[in-house]
Amino acid sequence: MKFIINSQQFCKQLQAISGVLTTNNTIPIINCFHFAIDNDILTVKATDLETTLVSKIQLESGKADDLAEVAVPSKLLLETLKSMDDVPMTFKVDSSNYTIEITSGNGTYQLAGQSAETFPTLPPLNDTKQLEISAEALVSTVNSTIFAAATDDTHPQMSGIFFTFGADKMTAVATDAHKLVRYSRKDVKSNDSASFIMPRKPINLVKNIIAGKKSDCLVTLEFNNTNVSFSFDNMFVVCRLVDGKYPNIEVAIPKDNPNKLTLDRLSFLNTLRRVGLFASQSTHQVRLSISEQELTISAEDFEFFTNAREKLACQYEGESMEIGFNAKFLTEMVNNITTENILIEMSHPSRAGIIFPIHEDGEEHPEEMLMLVMPVMLSN
Repeated sequence: MKFIINSQQFCKQLQAISGVLTTNNTIPIINCFHFAIDNDILTVKATDLETTLVSKIQLESGKADDLAEVAVPSKLLLETLKSMDDVPMTFKVDSSNYTIEITSGNGTYQLAGQSAETFPTLPPLNDTKQLEISAEALVSTVNSTIFAAATDDTHPQMSGIFFTFGADKMTAVATDAHKLVRYSRKDVKSNDSASFIMPRKPINLVKNIIAGKKSDCLVTLEFNNTNVSFSFDNMFVVCRLVDGKYPNIEVAIPKDNPNKLTLDRLSFLNTLRRVGLFASQSTHQVRLSISEQELTISAEDFEFFTNAREKLACQYEGESMEIGFNAKFLTEMVNNITTENILIEMSHPSRAGIIFPIHEDGEEHPEEMLMLVMPVMLSN
């Protein structure tokens, strides 16, 4: 195997797929990139056994000779490329012992490769359904929901995003039982109704890769009961879906919320950040005291004798009330809304608060968002 490629172009492509690699695995072969060459196309794969990323790279020149594939140590190769100038480099593999020689400018570097025979193969995608989604819509969906997914393995079904596709919209849901986001796109539709739970690591990888793509870039999703793939430009990602049934979130969303609080989002967010610094480090509790035209946000930490209190102008419909929330959760949720104003609906200090973005332009928007945050018991 021998090919010539620009060093920085090569480095960029390898970095894009290297996010799937882990450092604590016990299988040496998956510490490697899998290289396969076909004429002037180099296909590079990286995997953690659950998720595989594939990139196809156009070479300046390339040929397989008597060796068409090889496993290359990923960490050493990437570190070498990162410090190289932007110059052409020649990559040559000895078919007898898999020794890899890289030459660039005045430098020569030798790596110990290995046979690619035991490198994991891509899972088969049989009996699949397929749809297309724009890069902009997918990035927005992931950014709006992933922060609410569980980060531990106690409840595997809640550690990813639950996607539902239908004839009128796509809905994505994430929750960790303390906070919840339901995000819908009316501009993403499917002829076939379907749903699956997408793990957080691979969907984050896909989002990070396509974030720099043009908004009109289309991503093709293909999925069955066990796996899903994402295809776009010269990239292909396939991963195993989370097995199990997602919890019924509708029962957790209060339907009758007569108390309605309208706020300037940035003012509320910045106040939460300041006051939250003075909250207990164990509960992160902030108190919202709400009356007709005024919101008072307060926090205190009895252990360190600190407290803070700020007042905000607001519009409020409902009875005066006091309710407590986790400042970190509330800040995270408000930070992931982009509209100028937000609406918080509540019914009782012991029931969840519901947050909605407010669109002021009067136009119909393709996305809809509902956020739910559970209250915390107020300390006297």
